[in-house]
Amino acid sequence: MGDPSDYELAAWRDIQRFKGRPLSRAMKSAGEQVIIGAAGLGDCATKYLENHPRAKSAVSRGQGISANVTHAIGTRAREAAAALPDGVADWSGAAFGSTRRVVGRISRVGLSSKRVVSIHKKRGHDVASLFDLRHLDLQQIDAVGGRGASWYYPLSAALSGMGAGLVISGGELVAATSAGAAAAPSGAAIVGAFAGDAAVVFGLASRSVGHVSLLYGYDPDQPAEKLFVMSVVNAGTAMSTTAKTAAMADISRLTQALIRGKTWAILDKSIVARVSGEFAKKFSFRLTKQGLGKVVPAVGILVGGTFNWTTLEAIIDAADVAYKRRFLLEKYPYLAAEEVAGSTTDDNLDSPDDSDDSDEAISVLDELNEAGGPDLH
Repeated sequence: MGDPSDYELAAWRDIQRFKGRPLSRAMKSAGEQVIIGAAGLGDCATKYLENHPRAKSAVSRGQGISANVTHAIGTRAREAAAALPDGVADWSGAAFGSTRRVVGRISRVGLSSKRVVSIHKKRGHDVASLFDLRHLDLQQIDAVGGRGASWYYPLSAALSGMGAGLVISGGELVAATSAGAAAAPSGAAIVGAFAGDAAVVFGLASRSVGHVSLLYGYDPDQPAEKLFVMSVVNAGTAMSTTAKTAAMADISRLTQALIRGKTWAILDKSIVARVSGEFAKKFSFRLTKQGLGKVVPAVGILVGGTFNWTTLEAIIDAADVAYKRRFLLEKYPYLAAEEVAGSTTDDNLDSPDDSDDSDEAISVLDELNEAGGPDLH
């Protein structure tokens, strides 16, 4: 299709340099950092009380409530960190499943290929279908995209995270200040709050990536595109080097398969549904582990909102880079050779955190193969 425009070349160079937003990268591990810090604070408070009988006596008489709160926070943080991963390992339960289905239906409202094509026509662009968008200059695509998605989805996720933090840590704070175990939220309430929040974030993540895909001329309702959407969500939330590498490998292989027009004769809706279900479970477990800071009294509300905001922000950035890269490679395949020679695709969407080996790798293509779909490895 000829040579890329100056605008497209500049965009390609930006893709090679993109490392993700510093705040988004930092907040990905904030949940575990907060809960580890709270547990450490609780340990210090416990040792102090044990070594200072007078202070311990003051706490018991209600005269040292701040020390009591610190001790309770640390204790409950340690308990949550130890118990939650086992308690939420099976995300196929009703709490997550039903919420995800409802959020999934709501999250698709307002997204349509016809609407995107109509906007381009109003701009005077020569398009008749969504596919025609892929022949436009990237500058025309960006002119229609707008920036609404960059704050709407993160804001919605942040409100959900704050709500979950309030349910979880609000009750913990009451229990800590009153020293009453009965005031603490039950295990079912905590698991339910995490499950509901994870389902909302999953729905918003899928919608936001689908939103970006439509802007670049790709229909997220197509079976193969759903796999690409999941791969982008995976890349946007991966923390460790291993997890990031697996996610980027999926995106790279899917990009090449889709550009080559690989046939998907055996990729039916039932296979995609199974892949989506398995990915949702693993995604939710990952999100819960990263967001454990929500259990820390009071602070959990702030952590919940900030963590969810930066999570959606990172996913949207990953989507924009992944689809923009795919858009340009589809028009100018020779750019792939330049990329191989001058960059490492593992760094394109974000900078992986080598220190977090606890983030397990998720591969959408592995799930696809196990579900009976084509092997793209």
